[in-house]
Amino acid sequence: MAVQLWCLSFRQPYAGLILDGVKTVESRWRPVLAPLENQTLAVHVAWRNWDGEEWQAVLGGPLGMNRVQVEALLESGERWGRSVVAGLVDVGRTWLCPASLQGEELSQLERAAVLIGLQEKHLTHLSNPRWLKEPLSVRGGRDLFSVEIPAHLLP
Repeated sequence: MAVQLWCLSFRQPYAGLILDGVKTVESRWRPVLAPLENQTLAVHVAWRNWDGEEWQAVLGGPLGMNRVQVEALLESGERWGRSVVAGLVDVGRTWLCPASLQGEELSQLERAAVLIGLQEKHLTHLSNPRWLKEPLSVRGGRDLFSVEIPAHLLP
């Protein structure tokens, strides 16, 4: 038996940060996750890393993590390697972050997204992250793609 789910590929360290519950808001230029509100999404770990360093500034700054904590978090996120479906997360509401947003409200969202510069992006709440019992080797896709996860891998 298997479960059919929508899947989205995330570059590291974001895939691991989502599955470890640190990243609770996803940001995209398009409302990719809006149709999946109140559904479960499979998290695919992309082969490539995220190009920017913003996540380091957010983890070390507003989230107050030291180097050892950050390294432990990154190591945890790599537990199943790359180009695999590594876990599941529940998708919440998607909304457009206003260009005018600033101050504490913006800072809270940046901490939740582990990213800066969220204005005019589509933000989606993520909750209830869980790792699969074992990784599922799958080639990623550019947008949402469908995966079949064998029941024995489900958390």
